[in-house]
Amino acid sequence: MTEQLSFELPIKAASGRDAFFISDANRNAVSMLENSAQWPQKKMLLLGPEKCGKTHLLKIWASENGALRINPLNDFDQPLDGASVIVDNIQNLAGTSAAETRMFHLHNHLHSTGGFLLMASNMLISQSGFKLADLLSRLQGISSTTIQHPDDKLLRAVLLKAFMDRQLSPAPPVFAYILKNMSRSFDAIFDIVEKLDAKSLAEKRPISRGMAASILRSSID
Repeated sequence: MTEQLSFELPIKAASGRDAFFISDANRNAVSMLENSAQWPQKKMLLLGPEKCGKTHLLKIWASENGALRINPLNDFDQPLDGASVIVDNIQNLAGTSAAETRMFHLHNHLHSTGGFLLMASNMLISQSGFKLADLLSRLQGISSTTIQHPDDKLLRAVLLKAFMDRQLSPAPPVFAYILKNMSRSFDAIFDIVEKLDAKSLAEKRPISRGMAASILRSSID
């Protein structure tokens, strides 16, 4: 079969509170973010594997608390005194001297002015490779909460959301087959949905069990 060329189209991802599914794997983290008034020193670090919903939770918290998103990999002006700030993927700052220095000054500014700081990372601070000793000691002293590896309910919800974000709706038996046979990780979910989307577009046919089976086999080979 001659495959049709397909173009990359923007994907509209649902990102509000109603689109976030709560399960035993993330319930404690959600509860902790809902009670930011209780955070020690008004700071919190959200830990969890890739694509587990950390960024989604940060966006919800930022929206509900009027928080400013800052990426210390880029230069920025210090926020207003007492501001609320989110920093995603903080592990990416490690080893970049300028970014570590900016993060150090941002931390100190918020600490001295009574601001809130919410960060997210896919690894422990001690494993991230930060070089600036003063920053490392401050980050290691921040309380953390963790999104655990997904349980079946969360995997099902994330898989469903991944399809919906791409405006895909496989038949229930096909969806159940994918859920039963895929690897039990968030990365696996987004990988198979992306590949199914591309294959469905290229072949101009709906997602089928056979299509899913071939992609699942190729991911194991």
